Amino acid sequence: MPSLQLREVLRYPIKSMLGESLSEAVLGEKGIPGDRIWATRDEQRGGIRGAKKLPDLMMFSAATGTGAAPVITAPDGDTCAANSEAVHSWLSEKLDHRVTLWPLLPAENLDHYRRGAPDTEDFEQELMAVFGRIPGEPIPDLTMFAEVLEFESPPGTYFDAFPLLIMTYQSMATLAQRHPDGQFDSRRFRPNLLIDAVDDTSPFPEQAWNGKQLRLGDAVLEVVGPCPRCSMTTHATGDLPRDTSIMRHLVKEADGNLGVYAKVVTPGTVKPGQILELI
Repeated sequence: MPSLQLREVLRYPIKSMLGESLSEAVLGEKGIPGDRIWATRDEQRGGIRGAKKLPDLMMFSAATGTGAAPVITAPDGDTCAANSEAVHSWLSEKLDHRVTLWPLLPAENLDHYRRGAPDTEDFEQELMAVFGRIPGEPIPDLTMFAEVLEFESPPGTYFDAFPLLIMTYQSMATLAQRHPDGQFDSRRFRPNLLIDAVDDTSPFPEQAWNGKQLRLGDAVLEVVGPCPRCSMTTHATGDLPRDTSIMRHLVKEADGNLGVYAKVVTPGTVKPGQILELI
């Protein structure tokens, strides 16, 4: 059986912004503590919005400091604490779009998590735009997400659907080999756990883990399905440029999927260097 080693543990305190690398994390029901616990609300169109609708969010980064809230760094280097009274006007000015920034609210507050109005009444056209598809490319199978289609995220969370996203270096290397002009950098794809499938010769190792469990230290994770990729992967982030060819090759080489979603079955501490075991 191929050797699997955890190489990076990553947390994104604010939905759709760049995040931070961790030396360890205690995984729980909601994944990594502090992961995606703030999100941006579009005050012009309504609803919690990520970079699918506000792509410039991907040029910001957020890191957990010594205070009670993460500190945001704008593309120009300016900073602001997420819980600052000035953060709403500061972020609106930086984005040139009227927004507010929100911590997690109780799951019972359904209106807070309900999706904002679509950009078009044509549902298929809206999905094509959200998932970055062009005519002739299929819309992802969304069966796995049927329960949350009404909401931007499962109420009580700011995850797209599940608390953890797992990826292997080998999958990114496969795409880079098949499309050398594209920059298949993990910053485009926002994984929580980056795995080195050391001697796995399959092009996308993690896709074989669907429906299986992974033991990582004391933690046990259940892989629930592939992650269908959206337009976010094509937007500029950090020093990576906007590149729509990323999605063309994701669709061509991997059916538009990269990485797998997982949930925590047994809590436990994880840290880079640990060996994973497929159960």
